[in-house]
Formats: sequence, C-alpha cells, structure tokens
Amino acid sequence: MRVVIKEDIIKELKRTGLKEKDTVMVHTSLKKMGYVCGGAQTVIEALIDVVGKEGTIMMPTQSWKNLDPEEGVHWDADQNEWQKIRDNWPAYDKHITPTNTMGAVAEMFRQWPGSIRSDHPARSVCAYGKYAEYLTKDHDLSNIFGEGSPVARLYELNGKVLLLGVDHDKNTSLHLADARAEYPGKHNCTQYSAIMENGKRVWKKYETLFVDGEDFIEIGRGFEENFPVSTGLIGEAKIRLMNQRDLVNYAVDWIENNRKLETFHV
Repeated sequence: MRVVIKEDIIKELKRTGLKEKDTVMVHTSLKKMGYVCGGAQTVIEALIDVVGKEGTIMMPTQSWKNLDPEEGVHWDADQNEWQKIRDNWPAYDKHITPTNTMGAVAEMFRQWPGSIRSDHPARSVCAYGKYAEYLTKDHDLSNIFGEGSPVARLYELNGKVLLLGVDHDKNTSLHLADARAEYPGKHNCTQYSAIMENGKRVWKKYETLFVDGEDFIEIGRGFEENFPVSTGLIGEAKIRLMNQRDLVNYAVDWIENNRKLETFHV
C-alpha cells in the first residue's frame, strides 16, 4: 500500500481548487485514504496549511448518542433499561464529549488547539480559523440545520464543501436544503438530550425539524451532473470539492420537485 504524506495531501487539495482564505466544510474518512503517514494529524495539518491563517475549516462533530433511546441510537441496550440511559447519560460538554462515528479526523479536530465547538448536544460542529467563532456561535437546540445554524452561516460566507473519501450521505449542507425546501410531509419532531442547565444535568426536551437523508446520494449525483465539482484522489480516497451555495440551491429545487408524500418516508 502506498504511503500518503502531508505533501501529497496538500498538492491534491490545491489541484482540486482548495486555496488560501477558503472557508470549507470538511467530511472525511481516514480509513478510505489508506496508509496516511501520521494519520488524522497529518490530514488536519494539510488542510490548515492550504487555507492558511485567513481561512476556516469546519467539520461535523456530532455526538448523536446523546438522544433518546426511542430514536434507535442505543440499539445495544434492552428496552427495559432505557430509563437508566435517560437518567444517567452524561451531559454534553463541548470540551470533552466524544464524537460518535464521525471518524478519526473529526475526533482529533474537536480537540485541536484553537478549535471551537458549537453547543448543540447531539449535532455539534467544530471550526478552526478566521470565522470559527461566527460559524459555531448560538447553535440553538431547536435549530440544528436551519437559518442561523452553522451550515447556514457557511452559506452566508459562500463557503465550500469537501468530501474526502465519503459520499453525499455524509454531506451535512444538504440538511440546510432540507430545512429551506417545502415538501409534503415536512414536519417537526420532539427530541431529548442531556445538557447542563442552571448548573444541573437535565434531560432536555426540544422541538426540531425532522430530517431524513435517504435521498442525499441521489441529490448529490444530480448536482454533480449539472454543476462543476472538482475531483481528485488522495491515497485510495476520491475527493470532491464544490461550492456550498450552488449545492444547497440545487438541493432545494430537487427536494421540492421530487419528494412526494407517497414515496418519501416520514
């Protein structure tokens, strides 16, 4: 297996169009890249080197196990034990709460010196660089992906999306399109997470938009057929770089034209 070093990553990122001063949402699979010398650290250092001091990197750092067992996220626990989870799951702490299946790069990125993590207990993001504070502030419980959320602020900044070894089912920006689009069956749902409130750990109830990304790969493929998406290869991993505004605008139209009540699961 060929060894991938930092210079390889930097070279390919630049070739695909990532550049100094860019603001970019990054989704990664370190495993898909193959043998990366230095692992997650090397990938993060390469990204920082490319966008420079005036650039910003954002990644999803979700801790979605901090949701009610009825959501299906605690499948390995017996149902008669669910109340124990509600009573004892640790309150979200953005400094120590680990990510859940976000990958080795995101898990290291949330701990990276100078990075800032948002306050959502289940759907946080983490950012580093010039606009990190702006992107991560005021991440409201009930507004995970809508207007004023981190992905909406990325849209305001005319940011980019980088998929590194993953497909569009991991493309968080498509959830912004989900929030903006109008379609049959669109509705809110009730969720719960453990948070600190007034100095005490509470099992907090909140309303938020119900989202389902089952058609995100199809949306992404349609986008790639109609808009410029720069592609490359880092190790064994395909990479895609795209404009987030173009993606979200396309996805809103796609959702409104293609999601039907009888075919879209709600």
